[in-house]
Formats: sequence, structure tokens, C-alpha cells
Amino acid sequence: MSDTERLSRAIPACRICRDCPVGGAERRLPHEPRPVAVLSARARILIAGQAPGLRVHETGIPFNDRSGDRLRDWMGIGREAFYDRSRFAILPMGFCFPGYDAKGSDLPPRRECAPEWREEAMAAMPQIELVLAIGMYAQKWHMGKMSRKTLTETVRNWRDSFLANRAPRILPLPHPSWRNTGWLKKNPWFEDEVLPELKKAVRLYGGG
Repeated sequence: MSDTERLSRAIPACRICRDCPVGGAERRLPHEPRPVAVLSARARILIAGQAPGLRVHETGIPFNDRSGDRLRDWMGIGREAFYDRSRFAILPMGFCFPGYDAKGSDLPPRRECAPEWREEAMAAMPQIELVLAIGMYAQKWHMGKMSRKTLTETVRNWRDSFLANRAPRILPLPHPSWRNTGWLKKNPWFEDEVLPELKKAVRLYGGG
């Protein structure tokens, strides 16, 4: 059994956020965990997201919502290509839907997932050549010191990581949530500068 096959079985069975939550029992995930991750031994592109939303939690399918529709539009691909494991691996920073805060927004990714699984999962996929780092949590983990103080600064300076002499290449993106429509309107350079490079990179690395 390959490492990706082993992890593809082990991750869905993980219950650490319920049974051993960081911060003690009061920080326990308030619903039954349903880890969502897609590992691949062949895909050259990794979609590194934040955490599943409620619809993804209910269906078990990553980016199976309006955010996914927008992301696929940004990438210039359809659902069939997006869910092709030979083209894309999908590994959010938190594998389970974290619930909502008092304002009805999704909570941050669970703190248990990355320390427990991420290094091992990345090591199991050495063929990854391009990481699409979606949101600040993914950017901080994958980009380290190349990430800036704010998401806007990090994405605006996307060339720093994308054109750096390192592997895999990393392209930082905002979250495709429809809550970020205002951000997209305030930052038209993203559509003008970044999206053409995103589509080009997806085709270059076998996603298109």
C-alpha cells in the first residue's frame, strides 16, 4: 500500500478534534467529524484550502459549493477535471467543518489537523509541482516568511513565491467565498494580473 493510499484511509477516520482537542474538552468539535481530503500519487497540482464549509461537510465532496464554482472559474476548468485525482490533490489546512462563529461566519481551521497530518501528507506527494495556497492559513504554512502581514499584501506580491527558485511553486490566492466579492471589487488587479497566470499554470501542470 502506498503512502497516499494509507493516508487516504487514515485521515477520514481521524477524530482528534473530537477526542483530543487542542485547548481542552471545551474546545471539542461540536459535531461529528467528517474529514475531507483528496491525496494523489500522480497529481502535480495541490489545492491547499482553509477548511470545509457546511455543504462540503454534508456531502463529503471538497469545494462542492458556490466557492468551488468560483474557484473552478478562476482556474478555467470544469467539475470533471477538478475532481480528477490524476490532476489535482486537495488538502485543506483543517479537514473538518469547524462550525460557525457568533456572526455566522466559518470558524478558522481546526488547530489539530496541520500538526498531526500535514507534513506527512506533503511528504507522501513529492510529485507536487504547484501549490495553490488559498487563504492566510494555507499561505502561512506553505510560504513561511514569504507570506506578508495581510492576505492582500501576500496575494499582491504573488510573484515573490510563484517566481522564486524553489519547488513546488506557490501561487497565493484569496478564498473564493462569495463573502469576498467586495475584496475582489476593491482589488481589480487580482483579476487582471493573477487569474491569467493561474489559468496558465493550471494548464502547464496538467490540470487543464
